Amino acid sequence: MALKDRIAIVTGAGGGLGRQHALFLARQGAKVVVNDLSQEAADAVASEIVVAGGDALAVAGSVTDEAAVATLVSRTMAQWGRIDILVNNAGILRDKSFAKMGLDDFRVVLDVHLMGAVICTKAVWEIMRTQRHGRVVMTTSSSGLYGNFGQANYGAAKMALVGLMQTLAIEGEKYNIRVNCLAPTAATQMTDGVLSDDSLERLHPSLVSPALLPLVCDDAPTRTILCAGGGNFAAANITMTQGCYIGSGPQAGAQVLTRLDEVTDRTGEIVPGYGFMQAERELAASGWSQPVMAVAR
Repeated sequence: MALKDRIAIVTGAGGGLGRQHALFLARQGAKVVVNDLSQEAADAVASEIVVAGGDALAVAGSVTDEAAVATLVSRTMAQWGRIDILVNNAGILRDKSFAKMGLDDFRVVLDVHLMGAVICTKAVWEIMRTQRHGRVVMTTSSSGLYGNFGQANYGAAKMALVGLMQTLAIEGEKYNIRVNCLAPTAATQMTDGVLSDDSLERLHPSLVSPALLPLVCDDAPTRTILCAGGGNFAAANITMTQGCYIGSGPQAGAQVLTRLDEVTDRTGEIVPGYGFMQAERELAASGWSQPVMAVAR
């Protein structure tokens, strides 16, 4: 019962991966708010939790609807008085090759995945800051981290969530708000026709949900990207190579081209602790010894 009496909101929890997340968190002792577009689906999952001896509240509404999200948060606060965990899980697919993809297909996927997570996180952010405790999980994807054919919209949205995590983790650190990403591989309604039939059982969504526990517990890290599927767990990182200093001048472009293997050599690569570390390293390579932030302002 590592999450005993913690209050968790899971979006898109009426089925598939979100349902498994909600059931898993409840088994860990959390009181779970089940959000879904369908009230019927949300009620069904909440009932499962209650029948199993847990506490749950079902609240329907779209994550892209600010008023609906405000209601979701206000009902949670009225019921339990705090919000400890937010799992941004809601999502949709509109897969097509980029050549055939309409802009509306691009916008709606960005709206649900990225702006839905922004709206939900913004709605709980001040609550978490005030109580000086919060755990936020963004659902990213290998499509964003590494790309997949036919998923330019989905991949763009999922990688944007990594960028959102990076900054919110920095801003939330002094308030004990930890922000992480989960990159799941699971056989759900969203992956119908994408995964081979013989892989479906091995990629049951329940095998992903255990990855939530380290991301939302009291000792959770921050800015961690966990990849989970089929019972296997790994971490992804956004890294930076050591690079080399070339400087300026008319031949700089040609020298970058000539020395590209050296620039991209991954030996000794690092995971920067914050974005300005890139500028710090670049200026240090040029001989600059003054604080970067003073320059950046």
